[in-house]
Amino acid sequence: MIKKGTWVSVRSTILKAGERAANIPADTAAVPLDMWVKGYLEADCAMGGQATVRTATGRLEAGILEEVEPSTTVDYGNFVPEVLKIGRDARKILFGGGCCE
Repeated sequence: MIKKGTWVSVRSTILKAGERAANIPADTAAVPLDMWVKGYLEADCAMGGQATVRTATGRLEAGILEEVEPSTTVDYGNFVPEVLKIGRDARKILFGGGCCE
């Protein structure tokens, strides 16, 4: 049992597969549109149970409890050396010089 006030992630289905817009690709239309929301549990809940959370902005959202104390997993991909060159070149064009040449 996960205790009230714990930071969690819940999932809810916004649109079922048959309710999706007609102009989206077939492979996209074949799956539901789901939403994941992080927030504080409003009441004790078991993993996989229906839960209501209060988000950091104070909004109440309901869904299936999926994760306890979720972390942020942002990944911008592998290092690309050309991106560093773009920054140096832009500084030369804009300011007539650059750093770290």
